This record gives sequence, structure tokens and C-alpha cells, in this order.
Amino acid sequence: MAGNSQRRGAMRNDGSKKGATVGSGGQRRKQLKGKGPTPKAVERPHHPAGRKERASVRIQDTAKKTARPSSGRTRDTADLLIGRNSVVEALRAKVPAKALYVQIKMDADDRLREALRLAVAQNVPMFEISRTDLDEMTHNAVHQGLVLTMPPYEYADLASVSSGTLLVALDGVTDPRNLGAVARSAAAFGADGIVIPTRRAAGISAGAWKTSAGALARVPVAQVPNLTRALQALQKKGYTVIGLAADGATSLAGLPADTLTDRVVIVIGAEGEGLSRLVGETCDWLARIDMSSDTESLNASVAAGIALHAVYAARV
Repeated sequence: MAGNSQRRGAMRNDGSKKGATVGSGGQRRKQLKGKGPTPKAVERPHHPAGRKERASVRIQDTAKKTARPSSGRTRDTADLLIGRNSVVEALRAKVPAKALYVQIKMDADDRLREALRLAVAQNVPMFEISRTDLDEMTHNAVHQGLVLTMPPYEYADLASVSSGTLLVALDGVTDPRNLGAVARSAAAFGADGIVIPTRRAAGISAGAWKTSAGALARVPVAQVPNLTRALQALQKKGYTVIGLAADGATSLAGLPADTLTDRVVIVIGAEGEGLSRLVGETCDWLARIDMSSDTESLNASVAAGIALHAVYAARV
């Protein structure tokens, strides 16, 4: 009978049976919960993707801190000058630099030392960042450990440049180096401004600044939505519009002397293509530059330099 009593459970003093032993009843379930989903690679502190993401954020934050406010029309993004030679030449020309980025633990040479010296003299902010950061900033271009950032260019409006007596207009010139070279000639021969169209034309970029050798800081550039209409507006203000064309009826040297001494716009077309039809029809004169060979064509910036010198010579 003792065995049956054990199987049926012990009796309490009050005659009732003892209950079953109390378990956890789920009270410790929270201790068994997982730690959640695996973090994304960019969220892990030691993962390469995470380091790359944080480097990108640091670059963006630094760019925001060093940006200068602008009041005029600007291009959408800042430009980069990449490589030791390009950076040194730009700083020598005193381009409006925003910041100089230098790779950490980089071997120094004369170009690097000169870039640092010029940046200090011109109060250009400098930042030491890793090669990974520079690769990210330049989209893996060959930067040689040196990158110079530039603020967006502030274009002038047509009214502000039309107060002078000599302008240069570029029709379909798409190479920024040509634009920079034209600016250099414009500064040398006393032009009051350059007019370029918004579409299908080179704008002010790092390459244009570099080629201009600082001239873009002295000669304003106006950007207009329609070059033909801009030339017509200048004609109403008393400007004579002279377009350079290889098949022009009059040579540049054969233009009336008083034409060049009055208010003048010299219009330069793209190399090979020349002036567009509407622009050519708008010009008061289509003038050619006489050359020894009919098979040769001049670079747009070279043609601009010759024409601007002719105007300068007529006025001195």
C-alpha cells in the first residue's frame, strides 16, 4: 500500500494532495531571446564597408564646413583639381580654392612642400585624410595624395558686363581649356567680359581656371540662355558684333578703323564647325583672319587672341 500512496501523491495535513512542482512557467523566456538581426555591413564599426561609409560622411561634413556662401548663379557642384602638378599650378595662379586635402603619411617632394606653403600663404584650409578617403573623393583617380577643391563659380549677368566697350562671345566652344585661354587673352588685351551660352558650351571648371592662369579672377563671365538673343540685346546697346569666320567676306585687317574703336563684341565659333547659323546671321560683320594656307584652321583661343590684339592695336 505504501507504493500506491507514493504513486498517488502524498496527502497534505488537511487531506488534499500536494500539487506538481512549479516550473519556470516562461518566466526566464526573455533570457533566451536572440540579439536581433545581423547588422548591415555599413553599420559594423570594423567592417571595410563601415569604414568606407564613415569616411564618405566625414568628407561631406568637411566640404559643408568649408563651403562659402554664394549670391549669384552657380554651378551645381564644386570642382576638384587632382594631382601634384595641377594643384601647385592652380595655387600659383591663385585660383579661388576652397580646401586642400593631403594624404596622411605621404612622401614629401618639392611640389608637395610648395603646395603647402602656397595654401598657408593664401589662407586655404588644409586637411589630412587617408588614401581611402582621397580615393573615395576622386572616384579612384590618380590623385598623388593631393586634391584641391574649388567653390562653384559665380557667373555675372549680361547687364553687368555690357557696361564696357569690348566683349568676347563664344559660340559652341566646349573645351574648358579653350575658355580659360580666351580669358587669358581677354585679360591681356583689356576685354570687359566674356559671354557664353548655358547649353552645349564649356562652363567655368577647374580646367578653365588652371588654363586661365588667374585671368578668370579679373575678367567676368556672363552665362546666357540664348546667345543669339544676347547678341541682339548688345546690338541695341550700341555694340557692333563681329563674327570670325574662315569664309568671311572681309578680312579682320580690312575692317573700318572706327569699327574696332567703338563698342565691339568679337564672336568666336567652335574649331572646325565655326559659327552656328543663327549667330552668323546676327553678326554685323563676318571677318576672316588672313593666313598663308587655306587648309589651316585656328584653335578658338588662338583666333580670339589675334582678334583681341587687332582691337587693342586699333585703340592704342
